[in-house]
Amino acid sequence: MKKIFILMLISILVTACATSNNPMDMGNDNMMNMTATPGSMTMSDMGGGHSMEPITGTNIEPATENVGGQPLSFREENGVKVFELTTKVVQWEILDGVTINAMTYNGTVPGPMIRVTEGDQVKIIVKNELDAPTTVHWHGVEVPNAMDGVPVMTQDPIQPGETFTYEFTAKPTGTYMYHSHYESDTQVLAGLYAPLIIDPIIPEENPPAVDEFLMISEVLFMGGQTFPAMPMGGMEPNYFLINGKAFPNTQTITVKKGETVRLRIAAIGQFIHPMHLHGPAFKIVATDGHPVPEGAQLTKDTVSVAPGERYDIEWIATETGQWMLHCHIPHHTTNNGEEPGGLMLMINVIE
Repeated sequence: MKKIFILMLISILVTACATSNNPMDMGNDNMMNMTATPGSMTMSDMGGGHSMEPITGTNIEPATENVGGQPLSFREENGVKVFELTTKVVQWEILDGVTINAMTYNGTVPGPMIRVTEGDQVKIIVKNELDAPTTVHWHGVEVPNAMDGVPVMTQDPIQPGETFTYEFTAKPTGTYMYHSHYESDTQVLAGLYAPLIIDPIIPEENPPAVDEFLMISEVLFMGGQTFPAMPMGGMEPNYFLINGKAFPNTQTITVKKGETVRLRIAAIGQFIHPMHLHGPAFKIVATDGHPVPEGAQLTKDTVSVAPGERYDIEWIATETGQWMLHCHIPHHTTNNGEEPGGLMLMINVIE
């Protein structure tokens, strides 16, 4: 019986390998290579619950905007700032010649930046045009429990075609973000994330000349299909994004010599990224939205940003030239295995 069982197992493995057209096949030592198609097996079949299906949607069109994370306009109604968000899938270019399917807020990756002042009364109307339910979580923001965006626990999921309104008082001051909390290992990784800043009631006396929000994420794009990248065999990312773009399509930050730069770095994927700055060292002035007292501020040139974390870093641009900011995990500075790429951008210091 044992011999018969072994022969049957070998036959199953040979048949699976011969028929597989899974774009995630990366080697015959990978269990995922037995999957005939990306959607034919999910990790839930093995007790995990992670979706391996490609990102799809109804009537997917090319994005009409090319830059994500831009300020979202609002209207005022009886002293309340009203914002509108629509979730939808678009074709999003991350690199010349590389366009992915992305779940988005208002058609961009990241979604638009919501920027308000501490104490503002905020209303955010979310319309769901995905083929799946969704919710929105206001990461790090102190909101009423019913506005926290956890499906079933604090609200019913927003069904396709439905609308839900979030209302809260913006607090506390700091660097935050918002993202889906429904099937988040798919929806967040597919692009449903965006920056959120709450400014202090009393404006800063000497704000930095440059204040940029950088959201770090990953994606798996193979065989013309887009998959949510995960830290598991066959699902590792092959493209790495800063504000929805891979180097050399990442933004260039220009600053004059002697000016102060503030970068708000947020990791929204499933991997840790040690971000390293060439040239001057920086100080960590805030973590997860909370200011660090001056006497406790660390001076560093590399900071590891874990999923969900935010670091505000500042430095003075003392030397002219092109200075690089990049992840110090070498694979994360590649595009589908080719260097340079991924998590890199240039700081251009001019006279």
